[in-house]
Amino acid sequence: MSDYTKKLGRLRKAPEDFLSSEQVAQVQAGRRDFLRKTFLTATATMAAGGAANAYADDRKDWDGEKGSKLILDKPEWGTTLGRGVDEPPYGMPIKYEKNLVRRISPGLAAVTQANVAFAPLQGMFGIITPSGLHFNRSHQGWYEINPEEFRLMVMGEKGLIKNPKVYSVGDIMRMQPVSRIHFIECGANSAMEWGNVAVPTVQYTHGMVSCSEFTGVPLIDLLEDCGADLKGVRFIMAEGADGSHENRTIPMSLVLSGEVLVAYGQNGEMLRAENGYPLRLVVPGVEGVSQIKYLRRIKLGRAPFATKDEVLGYVDMMPDGIQRQYTSVMECKSVITSPSGGQVLMDQGVYNVTGIAWSGRGKIKRVDVSFDGGISWKPARVEGPVQNKALTRFNIPWVWNGKSAFLQSRAVDETGMVQPTYQELRKIRGTRSVYHNNAIQTWQVEETGDIRNVQLANS
Repeated sequence: MSDYTKKLGRLRKAPEDFLSSEQVAQVQAGRRDFLRKTFLTATATMAAGGAANAYADDRKDWDGEKGSKLILDKPEWGTTLGRGVDEPPYGMPIKYEKNLVRRISPGLAAVTQANVAFAPLQGMFGIITPSGLHFNRSHQGWYEINPEEFRLMVMGEKGLIKNPKVYSVGDIMRMQPVSRIHFIECGANSAMEWGNVAVPTVQYTHGMVSCSEFTGVPLIDLLEDCGADLKGVRFIMAEGADGSHENRTIPMSLVLSGEVLVAYGQNGEMLRAENGYPLRLVVPGVEGVSQIKYLRRIKLGRAPFATKDEVLGYVDMMPDGIQRQYTSVMECKSVITSPSGGQVLMDQGVYNVTGIAWSGRGKIKRVDVSFDGGISWKPARVEGPVQNKALTRFNIPWVWNGKSAFLQSRAVDETGMVQPTYQELRKIRGTRSVYHNNAIQTWQVEETGDIRNVQLANS
């Protein structure tokens, strides 16, 4: 084994299930203190069995003259015939990655069904979220809808539309499509961090964001097809066909830009059922609740519609007690995904620090990383191509010397907006907010190598 290999740091993955079935039952019984203590004291376990032992076996079996037995001794899969390419006909992840899945938080589970499933950011690469790992926020569950029975209606207030129409899914798919890469983030992503409730892993602090290639028809094309008065329309209302009939006001300025899509495709295939099959709205840069799933109706209007989902919920409580409404744009944000909370640095040495950045205002321009809690910053390598209103991957090498460290990332978007510290954010927003938390995240690396979620007094 070379000196360089010995110097490379080894990282143990974060726990995937940090609550036992007994603990889940206690949480669901309403024991908030228990939940908080469990989050704070969660310890790392193996996400994939045998990872640590593999390194030990590799060193033990090393022969300076012949090399590693793990290479020289041919295993069964190196001497036999493998399975056919049609087994199974729809490809699935290998069993060794079975723990990389969406997970629910017991504290956010509904009475009869989970309503939030968090994406495992700590185990993903690049910027595209696999469709099966895309985070899911459901207000009344998801459905398997027969596309032949599904319709989308476009209508409007008097004088705003000449030919209101009802479209089938086939009608939409016969129109000229576009494909674009965009993130979707729930407005409540990182909500628990407002109250300094330090959940252990990045899956739970930031896992309500995902990024996909969406395929569909620009909404502006449908409005033109219906003879809409594009100068007279100021707002649209989008409504879903799910049991809660999610509905949101969207400014016409976003529609006129051509960015808003009526989407049917995701990552090269049809939308998944839990992601809005057969039709959903994609409004780049805007909080997820506006990106209506199971899209059944578009209504054109001259004023905001003041729907239930924007006056009773998804509002920001300000320090003076006034509720801030229609704050749907997701601001500049980033997070280090690895090394991150719940993981363990096994050795001193070189690590690749990686993460994601995004902004609802446009493209990411720069990402800086700090290893001392924001005292000093170093520019990370931003991986291209950098997409508009999409996740952006960043990387930076770091040598861990075995001492305590505080890892942070700070993004800057093309408008010049700099991701704020908690101190800066709370100075304006107070401490009673739930939505739109884009503050800088801190991971503390302890001398033992254990990594945990912390908030620093001066950040």
